[in-house]
Amino acid sequence: MAAQTFIAISELHPNLSHPKVAGIVIGKSDVKSFPDRKNIGVDRFTFGFTIKDSPDFFVNVTAWGNDLYVNGLTNSFSTGDCVIVENPLVSSKDPEKGDKFCPTTPRLMVTEVHSQVSLCANMGTIERLLPLIHLPVKDPGDFYSLGDIVANGQRLEGTVINILAAVRSIGEMKQFITSDQRKGQRLEVKLFDDSVSSFPLVCWDREAIQLVQTLIPKETVLFIADAKIGFDSFRSGMTATVNAKTIITLNPDTREASLLFSYAKEVAESGALDQDEKPEDVPVESITDVYTVSQLKQKAQEISEMFFGITYSFISKLDLNSSVSKIIKTRWDQMFSSATGFDMLMDFTDHTGTLQACSLRSPLAEKALGCTTEEFTNLTDDERTAMKWKLLLERCKIYVK
Repeated sequence: MAAQTFIAISELHPNLSHPKVAGIVIGKSDVKSFPDRKNIGVDRFTFGFTIKDSPDFFVNVTAWGNDLYVNGLTNSFSTGDCVIVENPLVSSKDPEKGDKFCPTTPRLMVTEVHSQVSLCANMGTIERLLPLIHLPVKDPGDFYSLGDIVANGQRLEGTVINILAAVRSIGEMKQFITSDQRKGQRLEVKLFDDSVSSFPLVCWDREAIQLVQTLIPKETVLFIADAKIGFDSFRSGMTATVNAKTIITLNPDTREASLLFSYAKEVAESGALDQDEKPEDVPVESITDVYTVSQLKQKAQEISEMFFGITYSFISKLDLNSSVSKIIKTRWDQMFSSATGFDMLMDFTDHTGTLQACSLRSPLAEKALGCTTEEFTNLTDDERTAMKWKLLLERCKIYVK
């Protein structure tokens, strides 16, 4: 199939009849389902992907249909594949929804009845499209360094920006069940550049997680277009989050990325990154160091690195009679679903002093309290008080981070 039979993305408009577009997939979102307003009790399924056919033009494609069609389609290709989209509906961009939920561009819509999406088999077309995967969708000079983000701090809270950084490490995917009983997942990537040695990038979408899991730490540079910046009160620092609008370009073909790649390689070879690299969590059975409360306080002041330990102490404060909103917190996953769990503060005391405002979260909190969040919300004040006094002033072996 000759490349010239395709309509260029730059030429797309709503009046086209039976357009056929070829492009390389540069971004892809998870499948979502929604109740069908026309058919009560039936769900409609959808996912989106973004294709690029030239250095300056890309387009969003949204697929709609039943479970079988949409999940079959999303499993048929991945980010980095070259695809052909035949007979999509070309629609004008909704300026509000377009900017909020996906990369800013006009869009195509595909359905099982009218459209077809297939892998491109023409080698000439593939060779033309492949280099485009390394060209950012935004101005390659328009980005924040990690140092810029840290310096601006909470002034960037809630903003969407571009980031150029190298991959330092890739964490493990953690799975959870959302409040509406859907399976969720989370993965954290540590980034670095010549200004900051470690900065968290959080991924919630399965597609984004699958992409970053293929990366080679210390040998990959990312241009992250439209990452959401937030302040994490538990870390007392800034974080970046991949959302439905984000496009990640691997090893961008730009001067700035080339310079950062050289720096990353030099630092990695020197071993400087390995000196302060410690796991975020370790198996409980591997924690053996025992501390008094005063020793924990002293060590926390003396070193900036995270450490783990055991203390034999009494639980001296655990306010289970506070409002539920102070005990059970909900964290939202890109506005589509949420994960709810315990997130409360406790004090523990031994003969050397008291460690205040320690965080006790799910799933450990469920084990300690002996109930789920749903069961807890149904307890009376007297039942909560009784639960609290089962734990207060009990001497415990407490594992702390």
